[in-house]
Amino acid sequence: MHVLPKPPSFKGPEESFTGDAWIDVIIRGEPPSRVRVNTVRFAPCARTAWHRHANGQTLHVTDGVGLIQSRGSEVTVIRPGDVIYTPPGEWHWHGGAPDNFMVHTAIWEGTGSDEPETEWGDHVTDAEYAAGPPEDRRG
Repeated sequence: MHVLPKPPSFKGPEESFTGDAWIDVIIRGEPPSRVRVNTVRFAPCARTAWHRHANGQTLHVTDGVGLIQSRGSEVTVIRPGDVIYTPPGEWHWHGGAPDNFMVHTAIWEGTGSDEPETEWGDHVTDAEYAAGPPEDRRG
């Protein structure tokens, strides 16, 4: 057993995020492991672009209030303790609520091949982000 070195935090790239989101890589498993675990900190209104994962993704919200949506579904408010599973290939986005930061741990598996783990799509528009009753979207 040994303590792993902590890589530096990095800002989520503009191609994949709107607003300020900071990522800490917790683990990127070495073969035969394919586990991936990141902590992501979203500022209010910050969010991912639409994306999907080849092997699905699980999010565990640890702080703040956030929003998540699967394509064709309602925007859902997420809070600390919530665990959200997105199945393989399902387009979705997640981020901070309008007036709240949100922190989650993201867990997924690599593909073990040349297939991409994550496919990124269009940015979430302000209209998509604002969908749903405002009173349900606050902390």
